[in-house]
Amino acid sequence: SLGQHPKFKQVKFRIKSKILLLDSTTISLCLSIFDWAKYKTNKGAVKMHTLLDFDGNLPAYINITDGKTADNKGAYDIPLLKGSVIVADRFYNDFSLLNVWDSKQVHFVIRHKDNLKFETIKELELPANRHQHVLKDEIIQLTNTKSSQVYPGKLRRVAVWDPENEQVIELITNQFTWTANTISELYKSRWMVEIFFRDLKQLLHIKSFVGTSENAVMIQIWTALITILILKALRAQSKFGWHLSNLVAFIRLNLFVKIELQKWLNNPLNEVEKPPPKLQQGVLF
Repeated sequence: SLGQHPKFKQVKFRIKSKILLLDSTTISLCLSIFDWAKYKTNKGAVKMHTLLDFDGNLPAYINITDGKTADNKGAYDIPLLKGSVIVADRFYNDFSLLNVWDSKQVHFVIRHKDNLKFETIKELELPANRHQHVLKDEIIQLTNTKSSQVYPGKLRRVAVWDPENEQVIELITNQFTWTANTISELYKSRWMVEIFFRDLKQLLHIKSFVGTSENAVMIQIWTALITILILKALRAQSKFGWHLSNLVAFIRLNLFVKIELQKWLNNPLNEVEKPPPKLQQGVLF
């Protein structure tokens, strides 16, 4: 969970923009049972398009569609907050979509596809003695006829080295004033939405369903989303350093135990007070 994952550490950004992380996850379903959820020839699925708020690691918007809906198509309906920045992977490299965001004064940081066609207008100076992972920082113009028609404006292209996966990550953005390192760190923050999906599927069991109708599946998904909001609210109020997985496990164990919730959240290791013994003396009156 956020801030407690051994592999990652949340970065604090000095930028004033609201940071939103966009991604989707596919929830596989057995087509023979969930016959309404057609995805592929022999598979069924629904897709959860999620816009995650960087502050608090909580969803700002979720759209649940059938599994066939492409990521970029599922993103056209997301609410746009002027001055915010949307961070997403290459599946959202749709220049019609990016042009809509740009026209609404929304910044974006997107990993671009390998076949991007462009010409360099200006090479920007790289930092001399720091941020050596930044390989390229330039202003570009799209040269593909169709792409340049739907996105006629200039873009900034930043290429960075990812030592963990030993690959070059190439990003495009409509933000021209932030440092190249800030652009790369924004993209790296995408791990938060992946952790959110993992928590939702593993901790709240959004992999097996109690009902088979479309309505039953939607109810279970939305119930899980409400639950994770409540769990994170409880964790934020608690003085104890809860991991989300531990909190879920402890709550499951204490579902039918009468406890004072706030005291228990703050100090779960104390024994639960036992109720007073029943009086053995009979009632006189």
